[in-house]
Parts: sequence; structure tokens; C-alpha cells
Amino acid sequence: MDPTRMLEDKIVLITGAAAGIGRATALLAAREGARLALADIDLQRAEETADLVVQAGGQALALRVDISNASAVGAMVEDTVSHYGRLDHAFNNAGIAQWQCGAAGRKVGELTEEQFAQIMGVNVTGTWLCMRAEIAHMLEQGGGTILNTASVVGSVGRLGSGAYAASKHAIIGLSKSAAIEYADAAIRVNCLCPGFIDTGFLKASRALRGDQLLASVPMRRLGQPEEMAEMAVWLMSDRARYATGSLMTVDGGFMAG
Repeated sequence: MDPTRMLEDKIVLITGAAAGIGRATALLAAREGARLALADIDLQRAEETADLVVQAGGQALALRVDISNASAVGAMVEDTVSHYGRLDHAFNNAGIAQWQCGAAGRKVGELTEEQFAQIMGVNVTGTWLCMRAEIAHMLEQGGGTILNTASVVGSVGRLGSGAYAASKHAIIGLSKSAAIEYADAAIRVNCLCPGFIDTGFLKASRALRGDQLLASVPMRRLGQPEEMAEMAVWLMSDRARYATGSLMTVDGGFMAG
């Protein structure tokens, strides 16, 4: 046991663990002493993340999950608890962007019902399904922490990202409400709000408005997944034990403009 590590001997579930912020957080959480359940709809890449954790001396279980499916989400949480015996921290990081639904750059009035429903089904319903399953276990064991990935566009509008922005606004509302509802049950709920991060998730925005995008960031660069991971691990740890219902924005100054 190393008491200097932020997540020593804690069980951490991460969705969207196949790449980007999820993978970076998994690697950092393992270095900080966590034992991990790593879930993604892309099982092969989740297994690759788990292999990286194990190669670095950590413990990781890879799971396939479609977070928009209630049964799959329930099985994910049950498998985590069955394997490790409990669930201390959950990072609900999985999500979908408009370009992944064939709606890159489409204005609100140009979206199809199917595109809107897919974004809401994954980002909003999926996050809520994860929270519901996680909260049930945390209530039984006497507490825990939940961290949801929102976005800077959960607080503002953005051209060509109306459905995505709406979904991230909803995640913030869910998180704040749950933080109030479960504070007396020792369950903390916070949001990580990344700015423009150098991952595949930003693919369409960079293609459509690359120069404009960077110009909107006072630091004039994209964030790195590892910089988001640092905040995510801290928020889950006891070092942030008085933080709940918080929006932790890490955006190179974007929201200050």
C-alpha cells in the first residue's frame, strides 16, 4: 500500500476507455494505485488499453458495453463488482459526436430524427443509465464518486453542434441534480468539461474549422488527453472530497473569452 497515491487500492470503472481521455485516465489511475474496469463499445481497443495497464504493472478488466442499452450497462457494473468486490469510482466518459452520426456541421434544423435520437441515446440516456446502475451499488456500500464527461459546449452553444451541445447541457443538469440528491449518502457527482482536446473525437471540427478553432483558445493549442486525465483522477480521489456538483473546466482559457 502506498498512501501517497491518489487512488490506492480503489476500484475504478471507466467507460469510453478505448482511446483518448478514457485511455489516458486509465493509465494515470493505474499509476495512482487503482484497479480498473475498462469498458467501451469497441472491445478490442478496450483490451488494448487494459494490456497497456497490465504492462505497466496495474490490474485491468476489459468489458464491452453499449451504454445506450440498459441491460448491457447493468451487466457492466455487475461484472465490475463481481470481479473486484465493489465499485469506488466511476468515470462515465463514453459519448458520441455529431460527425459520428453523419451530422457533422449540421444546423439544428438540418438534423434528422435518427441523428438527434442517436446522440441523445448515447450521451444523455447512456450517461443516466450508467449513473443509475452505479448509484445503486454505491448506496449499498456506503458511498463512492461519479465523474461524468460533459464539455465546454455544455455551457454554451456552438455552430453545427446543436444536438451535441444539448446532450452535454443535459449531462450537466443530471450531474448537478444527482450531486444534491446523494450528498447525504456520501456519493459525490462532478463533471469534467474538456475544451478542444487532441483526440479523434475532434476530427470533424478540425477539418471544418481548424484555424478558427485554435483562434478561440487563448493558449492557442489543443489540450492533451493526459491533461484531462490529471483532473479526472484528482476529482475521483479523496483530495477532492469536498467537491460535488462541480463543473471542472479544462479548456486552455476558452470559456474565459
